[in-house]
Amino acid sequence: MSLEHTENHEHGEAHEGMTRKKIWVVFAILLAVTVVEFIIALYLVPKGHMKIETANPVYILLTLFKAYYIVAFFMHLKFEKAGLIYSLVVPILFIIGLILVLTNESHHWVALFAR
Repeated sequence: MSLEHTENHEHGEAHEGMTRKKIWVVFAILLAVTVVEFIIALYLVPKGHMKIETANPVYILLTLFKAYYIVAFFMHLKFEKAGLIYSLVVPILFIIGLILVLTNESHHWVALFAR
C-alpha cells in the first residue's frame, strides 16, 4: 500500500504546475488564437483585407502555436524530462523536413511530366 501511495505522490509532483488557474489561462490563450483564425477566415480573406498568400503562413504559425500549447500543457509534455521531449520533438522535426523536401521534389516531377 505504501508503494501505491508514493507512486501517486510522485505523479502529482511531476505535474504541480497545472493549477486550475493555469488551465484556464491556457484555455483563454487557445480560445484567443482560434478567434483570430476565425476572424481571418470569415472576415479578412473574403472581404479582401488579407490575401490568401498572406493568410496561409499566418494560419500555419497560429496552428503551430496552438499545437505547442496543447502538447505542452494538456498532454503534460512541458513537465517531462528533457530526454523524453527531445526523443519526441527531434523525429517530428525530421518528418516535417522530409515532408517539405518531398513536396518540393513532387513539384519538380509534376513540372517535368507536364511538358
